[in-house]
Amino acid sequence: MPFFCRCAGVLANVIHLPLSSAGKRLIPFGDLAGPPPAGEAVAEVGARPEPCPAGPGPTRMSVTDQAFVTLATDDVYCQGALVLGQSLRNHKTSRKLTVLITPEISSGMRSVLRSVFDEVIQVDVLDSADSVHLALMQRPELGVTFTKLRCWTLTQFSKCVFMDADTLVLCNVDELFDREEFSAAPDSGWPDCFNSGVFVFRPSLKTYNLLLQFAAEHGSFDGGDQGLLNSFFSNWATADIGKHLPFLYNLSSSAVYTYVPAFNHFGRDAKVVHFLGATKPWNYKYNLQTKRVMQDDTTSGSFHQLSFLALWWNIYSASILPLLEKLQKMEESESKECKHTFNGVEITLKKVSPCVANSQQMPELPEQANEINATVCSPEELTFEANEIADSVSELSIHLKPAKPTPEDERRKWEEGRMDYMGKDAFEHIKKKLDAFLH
Repeated sequence: MPFFCRCAGVLANVIHLPLSSAGKRLIPFGDLAGPPPAGEAVAEVGARPEPCPAGPGPTRMSVTDQAFVTLATDDVYCQGALVLGQSLRNHKTSRKLTVLITPEISSGMRSVLRSVFDEVIQVDVLDSADSVHLALMQRPELGVTFTKLRCWTLTQFSKCVFMDADTLVLCNVDELFDREEFSAAPDSGWPDCFNSGVFVFRPSLKTYNLLLQFAAEHGSFDGGDQGLLNSFFSNWATADIGKHLPFLYNLSSSAVYTYVPAFNHFGRDAKVVHFLGATKPWNYKYNLQTKRVMQDDTTSGSFHQLSFLALWWNIYSASILPLLEKLQKMEESESKECKHTFNGVEITLKKVSPCVANSQQMPELPEQANEINATVCSPEELTFEANEIADSVSELSIHLKPAKPTPEDERRKWEEGRMDYMGKDAFEHIKKKLDAFLH
């Protein structure tokens, strides 16, 4: 039985994941295609520029004392980490893959992460507690990214490359390990600063403790890890040009339409794309049959950006969904909408009318996005299960599961006069509880 419930009718497959919530604070500190067809709300994605040269073949020897490292702070961000890890596998990296996770990650999602990453390591959450600076940036969720500093404690490795969970590898990038600490690419908003989404570093407990001390004494000018790291490695802009990674190693997906001529000239050599901003790939909807990223009135993006989003979703649908299918299967249903909850993620399935499903054309996607590493999952298995999903799923939305209110939350609502008289606080429910105590 496939992972997703079967609904009657011809189905068009759409996947949607929402914004992630910020993690719990534990340790406080003092466009490539032309315009879409007229009348369609769906933006068609054409092929992006030719990918960079293929990476080393599968016979290349593994380097066990170096690793790519990423961070996931909740089950939704795990989706990004899984796609990043799979993209590195697809391009045959010879380095270890390590993901740092916070205690909030569910046991089921940890199991899925272990199928892609060599090491899954739990760390405590660090929060800058800098609400003023974060409010100025309108990005309060950035505080938890101080947890990124934990990567310096991975002293079992001699050198690492950190990559944010909202990045995507477009080709083999093992040559990054030829660089020294602290190598990073310029930030598109302020090139004298580096962007901390991709950087080369050497794990060291001494550096880690110095970073913690610096954070306690000076904080961060932007309230997040990027401001702190730029202040700590303050000579990056002038000391050694060899530590300036080309922008192609951290290409902002939004930058491709702010300087279109440059992207048209250099874009075909892009190696890593970074989905900067509050809207992540998992916040969009994706049609599995047409391989299109869909937009509504609340989302926007250039056709260049949509092309990279389609690459992200192609990996997700081909490689990650089959892994989730192994975690827990959904029951068959003939209803128009069915919900299923597992771990920290809630899945909602809706049917789409046959006319909608049949009216969309199939655009071409780069072949490299379909590469699968046999050491993670076999091509036959992934192809079969991905086809099963495409045949059985209609509109699929994946959300972070709402947290169950605690007794303290319920009491606070009563004290504030916010009772749910039409639901669980209805008179019949209150009477039933009183009767249970009295009898």
